[in-house]
Amino acid sequence: MSDLPDAAGYQGPTPAYVYDVAAVRDACDQLRAQLPAPSVLYYSLKANPHPAVVSALHARGCRAEISSAGELEDALAAGVPPKDILFSGPGKRDCDLDAALTKGVRNFSLDSAHAARQLNAAARRNGTTARFLLRVNTEVAAPGAGLAMTGLPSPFGADIAAIEADPAAFTQQSHARMEGLHLYLATNLSDEDSLMEQFTVAIDTAERVQDLLGAPLRTLDLGGGFGAPYAHEGRLPLFPTLADRLARKLDSAFPGWRHGQPVIAFESGRYLAATCGRLYTRVLDVKQAHGQRVLVLDTGIHHLGGMSGLRRVPAIRPQLHHHGATGHAPQTPAMVCGPLCTPLDTWARSAPMDQMTPGDILSVPNVGAYGLHASLVLFLGHPLPAEVVMDGTAHVDSSRLRVHRTATHSPV
Repeated sequence: MSDLPDAAGYQGPTPAYVYDVAAVRDACDQLRAQLPAPSVLYYSLKANPHPAVVSALHARGCRAEISSAGELEDALAAGVPPKDILFSGPGKRDCDLDAALTKGVRNFSLDSAHAARQLNAAARRNGTTARFLLRVNTEVAAPGAGLAMTGLPSPFGADIAAIEADPAAFTQQSHARMEGLHLYLATNLSDEDSLMEQFTVAIDTAERVQDLLGAPLRTLDLGGGFGAPYAHEGRLPLFPTLADRLARKLDSAFPGWRHGQPVIAFESGRYLAATCGRLYTRVLDVKQAHGQRVLVLDTGIHHLGGMSGLRRVPAIRPQLHHHGATGHAPQTPAMVCGPLCTPLDTWARSAPMDQMTPGDILSVPNVGAYGLHASLVLFLGHPLPAEVVMDGTAHVDSSRLRVHRTATHSPV
């Protein structure tokens, strides 16, 4: 858990996300201790691409897994060398591949035969050779998965039938060399047995695909899916027997893995970053509306809960901490709303809350992952749409909205 101040001790501006890199380092050490050794650990920047977080994890030996040109810039700004970057994600643009190759990135994860041809052409244009992991869409979904990534129609990964039908499409590219496989089956699993079940499916699938390709794997990325508390108090889950169970499974399927044949890799975003962050918010108004108390905050769904727009079920209901109350007055129900001019900007319709007044500060714990950077225009760091203004057939103006990160140096 982070040692960040709770609402009573926070003196900075609001709304504000505050990150404790000590918690990031602790989470990294805890996860590594629960994975089989030797293995490689990637940090998925989609969880939180802030350079301070990325830098702290890279200093602990984590490589960077990115999914866009924006995340590439964040990784490089944090000091991650190009050789330690894996560029994944479906549907890459030619300009993104060119930019990554120009900056020295050579490792990619691809989802289709077209993507292999596309990377091959980009590497040829840039006078180099790239390496890639072939992401596989398993034939069954991961057991116990709240959000399955494969095992169903999906942009993620190539179907085994497609690999079986034309293995040369992945293994015979002149400027893009297939290094191994990438299997990420599910996300946010806090139960050790569920994690082991999905890794078992992944390892069994990797054995089968290796036979189809007719060549030994140099790398096997088993993904992650390690769960973490979100917007509520709680500690990172523990997986005390996972390393031993995984090691035994790998010994059976890939006997040379302990000597790097293949290299075993894992990746995580939320487990590494979740507990490092708190969101601080200020009460703007307190009123009664049709007999119900209503709190209006200076933050809302645009700052936390953007993933609700991605059909997140159930909708987010953050746990709000308030330490400005006096006496021992009982909590009473309140609607908790943000400042947006839409009734959808609501975190809770009726939540037990302390008595409070405008100006009081609240905090939301465990939002270091999928907090600010899960808002829909920031998620994954893809470019914002351009805006083009026409007057009939005449072009008036072209522009692109830009989101700037501004540095503040106020102590908190």
